[in-house]
Amino acid sequence: MEHLETKPLHRGKHVDFVAKRYRHADGSEVEREVVEHPGSVAVLAHDEEFAYLVAQPREAVEEEELLEIPAGTLDHEGESELECARRELAEEAELQAEEWSVLHVVYPSPGFLSEKVTIFEATGLSPASGERDEDEEIEIVRLDLAQLDEALPQIRDATTVIALQYLQRRL
Repeated sequence: MEHLETKPLHRGKHVDFVAKRYRHADGSEVEREVVEHPGSVAVLAHDEEFAYLVAQPREAVEEEELLEIPAGTLDHEGESELECARRELAEEAELQAEEWSVLHVVYPSPGFLSEKVTIFEATGLSPASGERDEDEEIEIVRLDLAQLDEALPQIRDATTVIALQYLQRRL
């Protein structure tokens, strides 16, 4: 498809709203309203016994406590996806990792959101410290891998479900 035009609709603090026009191979043209997002990372950090998750309020979906793998937005100028993942793991789970690999890349809602989430797997864990954002209320949760089958149906964050299912298949 050919991108024809982008019209700004609203500029937000973390995302922008735009109208984009495209021409498809058959000549038809469409306009789509898109939420432009800089992208994000998520980190499946685990050892032989536990996966390390965080519980935090998610106001956008009116959840007092949503269980997720550590994650964050690519919002630091010049920061790579891996650098962002390392920072988020330290900030949210107070961990660092020796081994890093890309587990999967997903588009959470490609019908209207440009966000691409790179899910990393982090192993060889040890304690670390990082500075959390002032407005973050995070509780670190160690999920016993022996309880993974029972825990998965309770988790509602899509990126976390995907990551934990990858891990579940390997166990």
